[in-house]
Amino acid sequence: MSKYYRVHTADIAWITQQPRGIFTAIGKLVEAKTLTEEETAEYWKNREYFEKVLPVPPFYEQGNPDHATTWFKNTKEGNDIYNQMTFYLAMAAKYGLQLYKTECDQIPGEIIYEDDFQIAVKNTPADLKTVTKKL
Repeated sequence: MSKYYRVHTADIAWITQQPRGIFTAIGKLVEAKTLTEEETAEYWKNREYFEKVLPVPPFYEQGNPDHATTWFKNTKEGNDIYNQMTFYLAMAAKYGLQLYKTECDQIPGEIIYEDDFQIAVKNTPADLKTVTKKL
């Protein structure tokens, strides 16, 4: 059983140079005005909820200067919060956004942030052993 996982698209994010995470990917659909008005309202409700229950790593306030990526912990807390992300998964499916889940048994870089749900890492090694599957 893997220790950490990310849910992401195939796009490479400009800041991190890693695959774009699910929160950002769905946010990009909102920015592009792809979602309906009702879905956009639901997005903002979901975003407010997740920003309340899932700590936002403080480095995002500085624009992510270390180019960090966040990984869910494969723990009760990490999995519970992921399992609540049904809206994000539904919007990806509805609008044809292929999502992937990348899993890893080792710490996927240098930890710069950690809470009960997730870790954030920088300097992900090029030879990191991961398994990626389509969702």
